[in-house]
Amino acid sequence: MYRRRRLAVVVVLLLIVGGAVALAVWQPWRGWGGGDPAGAAPTAAPRDTPRATPTGTASAGVPTPTLSAPTPSAPASPKPSSPSPGPSPSSIAVCSPGEVTVTAKTDKGSYGGGEKPQLTISVVNESDAPCVMNVGTATQSFIIESGSDTWWRSTDCQSDSSDQVVQLDPGKEVATVTPLVWDRTRSSVDTCGKDRQKALPGYYTLTVSIGGVDSEAAQFRLR
Repeated sequence: MYRRRRLAVVVVLLLIVGGAVALAVWQPWRGWGGGDPAGAAPTAAPRDTPRATPTGTASAGVPTPTLSAPTPSAPASPKPSSPSPGPSPSSIAVCSPGEVTVTAKTDKGSYGGGEKPQLTISVVNESDAPCVMNVGTATQSFIIESGSDTWWRSTDCQSDSSDQVVQLDPGKEVATVTPLVWDRTRSSVDTCGKDRQKALPGYYTLTVSIGGVDSEAAQFRLR
């Protein structure tokens, strides 16, 4: 009888210990209440992770500005300064024969066989004021003579003559740019384009006239 009581006490103790162990493991109170049990470590709230935007890439729907070198603005063109007022050509007097010196020139003083003289005219205004003069081919005349014998005249077979009015400033020389070449033959209005007599060796003179003003004779030699 006594043994049965002791056995019952042992069984009860075992049940109590087992129940305590079960409660420690199961912890039914964790599902109750609004907070964590004391001593529990707080859980960090999740943070929004910023999204990296790739460098140089535009967001969807936003136009990417196009970079371009600035176009340099053109500098303002300087305005030309107004020229100093001077006399208009219409107010300048025509050169009178006494105000102008005309000179006949050849490129050489002596020519060998086959060399052709090149003839030019120069004009100088000897007055103290500018004047205008027609120096075109329509007013020019070249004459080559041997003594009193006229060998060649530029107007005998001239074509396409023209006028050219220029202003002659005081003391300034104006000369023909392209020389007139003498082919060393005798000219006449009847022999243009035909074979003509060849000039013989000897001394010749050149006289020119332009705008009604005559030059002095310039001598040269054909060999």
